[in-house]
Amino acid sequence: MSFEISVPATSANIGPGFDVVGLSLSLYLTLQVTITAGGPRTPVLSYEGEGADEAPLDPYKNLTTRVALYVLRCNGISSFPSGISIHVKNQIPFGRGLGSSGAAVIAGVLLGNSLGNLNLSTERMLDFALMVERHPDNVTAALVGGFVGSYLRELDESATAAASVPLAEVLPEYPEDASEDWGRNPPQPPTGIGHYVRFKWAKEIKAIAIIPQFELSTAKARAALPESYSRKDVVFNLQRLAVLTTALGLSPPDAELIYEAMKDQMHQPYRKALIPGLPEVLNSVTPSTHEGLLGICLSGAGPTILALATKGFDKIAQDASAVFAKHGVQVDWKVLEVCSGCSVR
Repeated sequence: MSFEISVPATSANIGPGFDVVGLSLSLYLTLQVTITAGGPRTPVLSYEGEGADEAPLDPYKNLTTRVALYVLRCNGISSFPSGISIHVKNQIPFGRGLGSSGAAVIAGVLLGNSLGNLNLSTERMLDFALMVERHPDNVTAALVGGFVGSYLRELDESATAAASVPLAEVLPEYPEDASEDWGRNPPQPPTGIGHYVRFKWAKEIKAIAIIPQFELSTAKARAALPESYSRKDVVFNLQRLAVLTTALGLSPPDAELIYEAMKDQMHQPYRKALIPGLPEVLNSVTPSTHEGLLGICLSGAGPTILALATKGFDKIAQDASAVFAKHGVQVDWKVLEVCSGCSVR
């Protein structure tokens, strides 16, 4: 038996949509799974591509396989089937604001669902993902694809308590001497943690990911944010987000409308010190200087810059790269499609 799981990269926030909207992009985390009768009881992992030197190959330490085991155990299956080999091909760079951890989590949920023949609904798979990745924007976009808005539902008291279980209890670190019985009764996810809607996306719009060659942890980027915001800044973002979610679905796209609607006052100003050259890139690449540009923003927590455009992709990327180079930062860049979500085949 063999099957393949494919999960796209994602970009969150898209300017004003902090922790609210996400976009699936055509870079993929792919798992090629083979089950052979009489094979070893512990899954055998191999890895190529982005992060190959960093990703743990121990299935009790690897994020994707730990999530899969969590899903299985929540559904009465205490261990992996024997004879599993998983070869990972990864195009999503680690720590760059392109949803690498969200893709790994969704891949794990899909792997557990497939190995256990669980036939979980999309909504139930999202519940499992949100027990691990507590922000819905990246995991929802990776799961369902396209341009997606999401929120965490207000739950009753008992469900709220279950959804707030520390991650260390959901995916406990396996000690070296752990037996097969260790960690067999994980906390069950409540039903209906996250809700979402897919917005329209104009087919003319492509995404340029301008990727600085250094990692920025989400925890560090989040720590740079303030505890509270002024009413003025909150209204600034809400006004633009209300326009942006419709503007990106209009054909032909309106560059003037989208460029202003992708501005932000809630996370980008506070993260500029972590990304040398960020303010200059955002201010120097505009629709008036670069034909075809629609809008530009930080991708997720960064350091990747996301530019949306209909043409002129090379010039946009090259000029942004030149600004980063002045600050001693080397970049890679890719022109990407907004894509459908995950698949199992």
